[in-house]
Amino acid sequence: MSALGLGTWRMGERARDRAKEVAALRTGLDLGMSLIDTAEMYGEGTAEEVVGEAIAGRRDEVFLVSKVYPHNASHKGVVAACERSLKRLSTDRLDLYLLHWRGRIPLTETVAGFEALRAAGKIRAWGVSNFSVRQMEELFRIPQGDRCATNQVPYSIGDRRNERDLLPWCARHGMPVMAYSPLGGPGAHLVRDPTLARIGASHGCSAAAVALAWAIRSGNVIAIPESGSVAHIKENAVALSLTLTPQELQTLDAAHPSSRK
Repeated sequence: MSALGLGTWRMGERARDRAKEVAALRTGLDLGMSLIDTAEMYGEGTAEEVVGEAIAGRRDEVFLVSKVYPHNASHKGVVAACERSLKRLSTDRLDLYLLHWRGRIPLTETVAGFEALRAAGKIRAWGVSNFSVRQMEELFRIPQGDRCATNQVPYSIGDRRNERDLLPWCARHGMPVMAYSPLGGPGAHLVRDPTLARIGASHGCSAAAVALAWAIRSGNVIAIPESGSVAHIKENAVALSLTLTPQELQTLDAAHPSSRK
C-alpha cells in the first residue's frame, strides 16, 4: 500500500458531487495513492458505492479498506456487514476491514467474525479504529487479537495527543498507524497554517503537502486525507516525494509542540 491514501468521509452524500468524487479518487490512483479508505457509516453506504464506481476495472491497483459499525460487530453481524459492503463496492474482497470504534459487543465475537472472513478470503487482514492503549491491550488479551493489523486514529501536526502513548505502543508491537484528519479535521485548518505555508513555499508546494509529509515522515504512519476534488488530490500527492529537512522539522516542532511527556 502507499503511505498516503484517499479518505472518503462525506462522499456520496450529494448526487451532484458523485462524478467529481469519482474523478478525484481515480486521479489519486493515477498519482500513486493506492489506498482507499471508506466505511459503511459514510453516507450509510453511499461512499462505498462511489468507491466501487471509481475502482471499476482497477481493483488490483487498490488497497481497499472499509469499516464496520460497532453495533454490527457480532460474529454473524460482522460477516453480514462485510457482505453488504462488498456488494456496494462491487468487489469480492477487502484488503483491510476495521472495527470503526469500540462498542458494547464483546471483542471476542468481533475477532471471531473477522477471522471467519479472513479464512473465507473475504478480507486479507483486519484491524481497529479509535482504540486507546487500554482497548488495544484488551484486544491483545483475546485469542487471535494480536492479529490486528493497524489502529486508525486522528493524528496530525495540529493534533499530536496520540504521540503520548498510543503511537509508541503501536511501534513496540510492530503495528503501523493509520492517521485520519491529517490536515486538521473538519475545515482542514492546517492548510492555512503560516508555518506550513512558508515551508511549502520553499518547496514549491502547498501547506497541505507539508502537513502530510510530516505525518508520514517516520515510515510507521499512513495518512488518509479526505479526497473530494482533483485539485486537492494533486496537491496532496506531492507529499509522497517530499522530504522535510531536519531544520524544517525543528521549525514545525517549535510551532506545534508534541504532547508527549
